[in-house]
This record gives sequence, structure tokens and C-alpha cells, in this order.
Amino acid sequence: MLFRRSLRTSAAALALLLPFAAACGTDAQAESSTVTLRVGATGWKAEEAVLKYAGLDDTPYKIKWSLFQGGDQQLQAIRAGALDLASSSEIPPVFAAADGSANFKVVAVQKGATLNQEVVVPKGSKVTGIAGLKGKKIGYVQNTTAHYFLYELLKQAGLKWSDVDAKPLLPNDGLAALNGGGIDAFASYGTSIITAHQQGATTVGSGKDILSGNFLWSARDSVLRSPEQKAAAADLIARITKAYAYVRDGHLDGFAQVTAEATHQPLAQARKDLTDAQAQRPTQARTVGADTIASQQKVADVFTELGALKEHLDVKTFWTTELDADLEKAL
Repeated sequence: MLFRRSLRTSAAALALLLPFAAACGTDAQAESSTVTLRVGATGWKAEEAVLKYAGLDDTPYKIKWSLFQGGDQQLQAIRAGALDLASSSEIPPVFAAADGSANFKVVAVQKGATLNQEVVVPKGSKVTGIAGLKGKKIGYVQNTTAHYFLYELLKQAGLKWSDVDAKPLLPNDGLAALNGGGIDAFASYGTSIITAHQQGATTVGSGKDILSGNFLWSARDSVLRSPEQKAAAADLIARITKAYAYVRDGHLDGFAQVTAEATHQPLAQARKDLTDAQAQRPTQARTVGADTIASQQKVADVFTELGALKEHLDVKTFWTTELDADLEKAL
């Protein structure tokens, strides 16, 4: 199983991960600060960009942002000691904690849109729905939302995982395989789906109504042991919520321009995607609750059913309310 290999992340494995990560600090930071947070991002560093756009990047602590192709890689980096704070869907922490020796805790939930979570087929494909993928080669990003919603979509269409030739691929590799004819469909998310549509791909299935919209902030245990880093983590999560509130408060056009330039898409499309996303589920943080833990438990149970997890995993063992008070105060 791939998840077992991913849990044995070492310095050598991390050397392969980090070329995908471009770390950079925010511009306006206090030179005298001794607190640094190494924070992960997926896609195009939207969190860093929205803080700067809203004028909330003047943190009294330093931030080193690192870019990854998926939340699964962020959690691998957390396990390897290369990140302090990771953002992901509900899925990556499940696999990162599956060996029972997690060195992190889920500390907060960020509600977010579940758009651009799709199964797409290349231009010219005769497949029009999930049922038409029986016996086909389907690329998917393993141990992420794409893995989860692809399984659920297949089940809804009356298909088993074994009815398709499922191939784990990173987003960029999946796009190349889709365009090169190496796969018949691709289950992915975010900028990879946006790019796929720009290249003529069409949607045959969506995770929009399958996914909970719970995106998790996971912190290394060492962060929770440091009052300064703990306070900084809460402040950063709260600032991102405030930055998106600023965007919704009459500043969608400006941030759409930032998004369009970063993702290389037409301004009109970027504005539509941003407007639709904030209308579906406004980006905002909340503290840990029994409902959010239960939501992830449901996800973990699906992966046990799929066989990706070899035994039942009790997810509440890697959740904590230790950041709740600081986060409520910061919000």
C-alpha cells in the first residue's frame, strides 16, 4: 500500500518532495520576531495572496510558505519535520496518522467551497458519465479528496473500484497523461481541473455534493508545546478568515484579478469561480467540534471499506481543542 510507504518519509524522501515546494516569507514581517511558522499551501499560495491583498500580511511573526501539489504531501512534510502547519482536506491526515504515531494534531477547521473537484475526460472523449468509465484507465490523486469522491461516484454509478483501472498520479502528471492519451479520465481538484478545462476537458462527475467542505489545519505537536507558535498559528488562521471576509465585502474584482494572474486564466472565469466559491460556502475558520470529528471519521471508514486502510482508525486520537481558545480570541 502506498500509504505505508508515504508514512516512512525520510530525509531522502523529503529531498524529492521539496523541489515541488517554493518557500518564501511574507513581505511585511517584524525583523525582530523570533517566531517562525513554516506553512504549507496547495495550488498557488492563495492564502498568502489573500493576506497581502487584504493588507493583513503584517504579521508580528515570520511565515515561510511552501507550495505542494497536494495536502497529502503537506502532511508528509509535517511528519518529516519540514512544516509546522499544514492545510488539507479531511483525507491526508487520515493516512498520515494511520501508523498510530502521528506527530501532529488537527487544530482547526476552515470551511470552504467544494467546486473544481471533478472527474474529467479529454477533448473528443465519447464518455459522458461515470458509468461509461467501466474498464477504463482513470488517474486520481491518491489519499486526497479526489480518491474519496472518485470512489463514491463509482459506487453511485453501480461500479466497484475493481471495475476500473485506477492509477495514482500527481496533479501535473495526471494532466499530462490525460492530454497524452495515457489515461481515459482524471479525478483531481483545484488548478489542475481549471487547466484541464482550458485544454478542452469536460466534466463527467463532481465531488461538489459529496465532500463536506471541511478543510483541516494540522499543526505539529511542537507548535502546540510552544505558546508563541501556538498563538501565531491561531492568529494566522484567523487572519485568513478576515482576509476572505474583506474580499467578499466589495473586493471580489480585485482579488479575481490576482487569481487570474496567478492561475493563468481569463479574468471573467476567475471572477466567476471566486464568486461561485464564496457563494457556495464562504471561506472561514471555526474551532474543533464533535461534528467535524464525526465528518472525518466517516471519511476514514470509507477508506477502510475501500481497503486503503487495513484496519479501523479512530480519528479523534489526532484532533485537539488546544487551539480553540486562542482561535476564538483571534477571530
